[in-house]
This record gives sequence, C-alpha cells and structure tokens, in this order.
Amino acid sequence: MTVIPLGVPRRLLEFTLDGEPVRAPEGSTILDACRAAGKDVPTLCEGDTLTPKNACRVCVVEVEGARTLVPACSREAEPGMEVRTDTERARHSRKIVLELLASSVDLSTTPKVAGWLKEYEAKPDRFGPDAARLNEEPRVDNELYVRDYDKCILCYKCVDACGEQWQNTFAISVAGRGFDARISVEHGAPLTDSACVYCGNCIEVCPTGALSFKSEFDMRAAGTWDESARTETTTVCAYCGVGCNLTLHVQDNDIVKVTSPHDNPVTHGNLCIKGRFGYQHVQNRD
Repeated sequence: MTVIPLGVPRRLLEFTLDGEPVRAPEGSTILDACRAAGKDVPTLCEGDTLTPKNACRVCVVEVEGARTLVPACSREAEPGMEVRTDTERARHSRKIVLELLASSVDLSTTPKVAGWLKEYEAKPDRFGPDAARLNEEPRVDNELYVRDYDKCILCYKCVDACGEQWQNTFAISVAGRGFDARISVEHGAPLTDSACVYCGNCIEVCPTGALSFKSEFDMRAAGTWDESARTETTTVCAYCGVGCNLTLHVQDNDIVKVTSPHDNPVTHGNLCIKGRFGYQHVQNRD
C-alpha cells in the first residue's frame, strides 16, 4: 500500500469577509478565501499554476486600514483583517478597468467577461470610435498555434510559463513601452526563428485566447467551433514513461485540442510538444 505524506497542516487564520467571520489556511490569498466562501471575485491575470503578477487589477477589494484597493489574487489573508469585496469603490474600479480593457483589446473569446461587463454596467463604447485599439492581424507563422495580439491584455502569464516558473526556455518577453508594449520573441522574429520549443504551455495559461491552437483558430474562422458540442476525456500520454495526463477535447469525433489537468502532480498543466500537439496519428483514418 502506498502511503501519501500529508505534510505539516497549516494554521487557520480568522478574519472578516464582507461582514462574516471566515477561516483560511495560513498563506492563503484573499482570492482563495473568497472562492472558498463562494464569492465570485472577477480576475483575468490570476492563474492557479503561476505566481500572481497583479497585472489586470480586476480582482481589487477593500481592506480596512489600507489606503488603496488591494489585489485579492496576491494579498495574503491576515488574522483580524476586514475585507469588503463588493463596495461601491471596488465595483467602480472594476468597471473602469473592464471598460479600458474592452475598449482597447478584443475580449470576445475571454470567458466570463461578457457577464462581468453587464454586472458592473461597464460601457467600453463611451470612449468613442477614436479610442486607441491594437487592430493587429493574427500572426500565423506555424502550423501549431496562433498569436493574436489584438486579444492580449499583457497579463504576463505566457512569459512566466515560458520562463523561470515552468519551461525555462525564455523565448518570449515584453517588448516596447506604453501602448506599444507587446509580448514578443527576440527582435520580433517569426516564431519559427525563435527559441520557442512549441510546448504550448503559454497557450495553457492564456486567459483571453490571444494564444490558441491553430485548429481552434481555423474552426472559429470557419464558424464551426462549438464548445457545447465538445467532450473531454483525460488519458495518459503514450509518448514516454513520465506519465503526463492529457485532456482530449473532441468535437465531431475529432481531437481539436489537448490540455492537461492543472491539479495533476506530474504536469501541473504543462506538456511538451509531443503531448500537446502530437495527436494527429490518433485520428488518421486512411
């Protein structure tokens, strides 16, 4: 029988969340506590496999005694703190952030954003037709995945996944300043001329669809992408003996993309090029 070590239990902290006493394990963030309490605090840049960057500022909440709103994704819960998630100040801040994001980038493939825009009564159109937008064409320079910077919110999750937090390839970084800032490879070269190893771990963490499978991109362009018709099956990658888990996304009896469970202790959502993109032989019916 395999014995799984439980580790040292974490001390529970007590604090107040929207007027109700709550407990959270030491080291938990305010966002962790909100989710445990069933409170829907919106966030775009937070990822469960990455260190928070506080980039999108959609998850801000009020903390008693704090001069400014604090990002719930990175602020650790402290004993005795008083947190309010749905104050007028917090809601107004989220509304402005959502308006600025939606007026400058395409959020059409970002999950939950349409509901948040409605909930916070955000009106991106109020900036008028002259509001600055990226208006860049998608970059299709390989057969595996597409970069559509018109949907990029500069959350830096792809940079972290490619860099020291997971892949350690460092193929991409932020180039430019201000409104001209972009996620880019060295010298803005095509992806095929870069250090990219095509693991696709950047796609896994992208929250907006700025990075997507070529198969998904083509199906969306053709109007055939239908998430309601998709099934998901988790299996084990057969390419080597590591034991990575693959989740196969199937539509019309074809694998349309591959992801990996974030809670899997082997992969934590990460795969190599073969695991993420090497599925064509499975559906070769010749």
